[in-house]
Amino acid sequence: MELLLIIVAIASVLALSYACFSYFKVKKMEEGTDKMKEIASAIRVGANAFIRYEYKVIAIIASVVAVVLFVLISWQTAVAFVLGALMSASAGWIGMKVATYANARVANKAKETNSIGATVKVAFRGGSVMGLCVGGFALLGILLIYLIFGLGLGQIDATISENTTEGILLAKVLGLAPTFTNTLSGYALGCSFIAMFARVGGGIYTKAADMGADLVGKTEAHIPEDDPRNPATIADNVGDNVGDVAGLGSDLLESYMGALTSGIILAFEFFRNKVVTSELLARYMIYFPMAFAGCGIIACVIGVFSMLIKKKPSDNPHRELNSSTYIAAALSLLSAVLLSCLMFKNVDKVDLNASGCFKLGIVSPAVCAALGIAAGVAIGMIAEYYTSYDFKPTKQVSQASNEGPALTITQGLALGMKSCMAPVLLLGFAIYGSFLIGNMYGVAMAALGMLSFVSATVSVDTYGPISDNAGGIAEMSALDKEVREITDKLDSVGNTTAAIGKGFAIGSAALAVLSLLTSYMYSFSAVGEDVSLDLLANPLILVGVLVGAALPFLFSGILIEAVAKAARKMVEEVRRQFREIKGLLEGKVMPDYKTCIEISSQGSIKEMRVPAILSIAIPVVFGFIFGANFVAGVLLGATISAVMLAIFTGNSGGAWDNAKKYIETGAIDGQGKGTPAHDAAVVGDTVGDPLKDTVGPSLDIFIKIMSTVSLVFVVVFNKYNLFGLLGL
Repeated sequence: MELLLIIVAIASVLALSYACFSYFKVKKMEEGTDKMKEIASAIRVGANAFIRYEYKVIAIIASVVAVVLFVLISWQTAVAFVLGALMSASAGWIGMKVATYANARVANKAKETNSIGATVKVAFRGGSVMGLCVGGFALLGILLIYLIFGLGLGQIDATISENTTEGILLAKVLGLAPTFTNTLSGYALGCSFIAMFARVGGGIYTKAADMGADLVGKTEAHIPEDDPRNPATIADNVGDNVGDVAGLGSDLLESYMGALTSGIILAFEFFRNKVVTSELLARYMIYFPMAFAGCGIIACVIGVFSMLIKKKPSDNPHRELNSSTYIAAALSLLSAVLLSCLMFKNVDKVDLNASGCFKLGIVSPAVCAALGIAAGVAIGMIAEYYTSYDFKPTKQVSQASNEGPALTITQGLALGMKSCMAPVLLLGFAIYGSFLIGNMYGVAMAALGMLSFVSATVSVDTYGPISDNAGGIAEMSALDKEVREITDKLDSVGNTTAAIGKGFAIGSAALAVLSLLTSYMYSFSAVGEDVSLDLLANPLILVGVLVGAALPFLFSGILIEAVAKAARKMVEEVRRQFREIKGLLEGKVMPDYKTCIEISSQGSIKEMRVPAILSIAIPVVFGFIFGANFVAGVLLGATISAVMLAIFTGNSGGAWDNAKKYIETGAIDGQGKGTPAHDAAVVGDTVGDPLKDTVGPSLDIFIKIMSTVSLVFVVVFNKYNLFGLLGL
């Protein structure tokens, strides 16, 4: 077992070391002209100011949650929660910092070389820092949990033997006992907590600025995107860093931890409930996800290195980025096979068969992981088909723009709705296939397999906003048209890779939540009791499913309204400056960028609190009123609804964005920037902005944070709830 933890330690140190090397490698590159340096500095200052203020607000709320965990559950859970929050926040902070350095370097590389291949390499190096920090910090945190609480304080042995010590304060009064699963859930909750606030806050910030810049600058004033005369351009570029980099990193780290911890917690629950009767097998099942995750991160380092070591990358950025991801995925899968064979070969076959988790023998976990990887890649390909302008669906949205914004929006909505079916079928195949092979533990391994190469996925995703920022700097610095063409090409590919990444996130979320839901059911069921949700026999569960299905719509509505409120203020400010600042539209004077940055900052901080706190409070409030079974129904309904809504919003928004870019390339005869068709496409893109970059990415966090909170607090509200006290 110690050797497995050494693998995890090596993986974490290797990932963070390579991230550190790339960070300073990026900083050493030439930033460009004085004007480019000035703009990059303004973006950097704005991003730093926002994230500091955002983290202060988050720290206050996190302190309250930590105290509640300390009092109600255990001090171990509270400390693990804080550790998870620190790891997630650190990854987001560093990723954002390097993105604000890389943006000007990407634009400058395009200016110096006029080469797509050379430019994409710089953007990818910047993105790889975020990707490797996500994997490195996530593994470092969970390694500390294992070493300090699991081994140092003996929680693993105590939880397996059910010889746990008493909790503290109110936990003693309630008769609760801290277990390693509580501690592990606390760590996952900390990661989810930061991800929710970072994704929601950053999403509101970036889309308020983006919508304000587009609606007034493009459609009313008819000036180019990222034109320096537009007061919202700096805020828009700041938003790319705080929302699509820091928010994205925290989001995928949370997804990664959700998949990883779901398998570990489920292994504990299977042993406690006698599904797995061999202690040796249980211990291997507990350690396998950790070792697999460690090998996956090492595979990602190799995948990233394979791209960055190339002296002359091709001018096909999509192919280059895919090659890095596929190398990481293939090596990750190979490591899963080797680990399965090495770890479970000494377990008695009778014990393997009795568990129901090894229908294909010792390679069962690897096969389940392979199903997850295959499903993830396939879902990504479907997202690419629906969102890339290389394919028919997005081209149809572009053609619809000839008839005006109404048909642009209608076509995009139809595309998003139709795009839900194929990914859901693939998810169903992965869930059922992995369940047949490895029970719910197999489903958890499929989720982990889907995100085993998360560092490579995040590296590719982060490359997108860095390229987008580079395009903005090129435009504001009045660089040659060829430079903007290169950055636009990279940005277009980035939109597609972002849609692919969101597909991975929501797919893995669905698998992980099912595993967490199973652990949740086992956590309050009697040993040996059949765990199931009988909707017809228990109407309260059915009501919970209906309420849960409505929650993602409520959550999404609140987010869209929050973006609209902040965007409305931005639109008013941009219009005011165009109207009142004489000579602004003529380019004789510069706009007031600072006021727009303040509007986005204040609006996002104010509006992010309600939806983020809602995701934490809902399962706790429902649990203390209606009990554990009702919450189980809520989790099931919310998961089903959120998966559909996330796919729909992500693909519709991505298609609208790329449909606009397709028109800008001049691919449609007689249409281009400034034409009525382009104006219609801009409106569609603006409608899709909060869908693809605020709602869609937040929904997977929403269902996972509700599941994790429920798992942490079920030990309390299962015993103490209003309906139970009233005998209902």
